[in-house]
Amino acid sequence: MKKRRVILGVIVLAIILIIVGRMVISKRGARTVSIEEGIPVEVVEVIKRDLKEIVSYTGDVEAKERIEVYPRVSGKIIKKNVVEGDRIKKGQTIALIDRDEPGFKFEPAPVDSLLAGIVGRVYVDLGTKVTPQTPVALIVDMDKVKVKIDVVERDLPKIRIGQGAQIKVDAYPEQVFKSKIWKISPVVDLESRTAPIEILISNPKHLLKPGMFARATIVTKESKDVLIIPRDALIKEEDLTFIFVVKDNRALKRKVTIGMGQENLVEIKDNLDLGEEVIVMGKTRVKDGDLVRVIR
Repeated sequence: MKKRRVILGVIVLAIILIIVGRMVISKRGARTVSIEEGIPVEVVEVIKRDLKEIVSYTGDVEAKERIEVYPRVSGKIIKKNVVEGDRIKKGQTIALIDRDEPGFKFEPAPVDSLLAGIVGRVYVDLGTKVTPQTPVALIVDMDKVKVKIDVVERDLPKIRIGQGAQIKVDAYPEQVFKSKIWKISPVVDLESRTAPIEILISNPKHLLKPGMFARATIVTKESKDVLIIPRDALIKEEDLTFIFVVKDNRALKRKVTIGMGQENLVEIKDNLDLGEEVIVMGKTRVKDGDLVRVIR
């Protein structure tokens, strides 16, 4: 009997050890599986770089100065001294008018340019009858051109005379023309809530031509060497902003303060360090402390 009890005790002990061992293995296995089955997320590493806050508008290229030339007398065009594209000086004669009348003989009357520049248009031909109300030619100063844009009122406080701007046109897609804010209207239009602004551009090679469609970019603010993350990583809750940082396979929720932005990038001013990993995809599926699996 005693032997049987010892044998039975050994069997019971062995069974207990097997059960405990399986429980330990089961727990270890569960931990491994839970890590592998954590919520999948995509992350980006926090980096530092310069950021620029910009506003962008479109407008048309115009000559800085332009004038339509009119004759002082009535008569018939008997000579044209210029063609479109000619460069002329102020006071140079564009055309001559025969103003003879029956019984009277006059010297040909000159039509002189009041502006130095380029002949943009010649509106008359030989023999055309003109009066002081008939435009003869268009003269434009193309050494400097301007782009007019209509700026919404919320952006007006960011813009000042002399501020730099960059201009691009479809004719030269890879070229950026540097320019400056030249004029700012003091009046905001009641209907559109915009104010006209003129940007002046040096144009010595006459690459920019009146009538071209232009895109203007104005840098209104700049920050150097700041921490940035994609705007997609932000979580808005009422007036607060949060992000999720991954630490030891856990999603940790943090309140942050954002600074300036540029396109899809945003500056983070606090509660974040260089090199940390921030969740950008999958953030809506996790809660603070959740186990996550980073997809790389």
